[in-house]
Amino acid sequence: MDAVAKQIKTNCLRLLARREHSREELVDKLRLKGFNRDNILPVLNELAEQGWQSDSRYAESYIREQIRKGYGPLVIAFELNRNAITEVNLDDILLSVADSWQAHLTQVYAKKYQDNHPKSVIELAKRNRFLLQRGFSTAMINNLFTELYGRNLWRSGF
Repeated sequence: MDAVAKQIKTNCLRLLARREHSREELVDKLRLKGFNRDNILPVLNELAEQGWQSDSRYAESYIREQIRKGYGPLVIAFELNRNAITEVNLDDILLSVADSWQAHLTQVYAKKYQDNHPKSVIELAKRNRFLLQRGFSTAMINNLFTELYGRNLWRSGF
């Protein structure tokens, strides 16, 4: 192993010791340090073969963390895709953390809004926007409001 490959491996192991990283994240970070992609890829292949780097482990760790922070499936899937992780089943990992996305949405909503009933359409819109920004779909949010209030507040008014 030449000196450049040793430097790349040392940098990779230092990064991986802190937390899991996707292959694409490591490539980006190492390129920022001035390493050539052609030198990086063989080292990453070796680390993956030895079990030091794993995209599936990274995905599972990332999903668990984002669920813990209160994010929904749309944001999580977008971020994983941005890190070149496409072969992962969000629902399988969710089941080990929460019952379902709808149950997770209910928990996120209850934590943020202890007083259940919005007082105005403006407040309802703010709550809706918060949940959309967290990565929950409109259908999921409408189901939540129907479940909590017994009707679709957008259609029936207050």
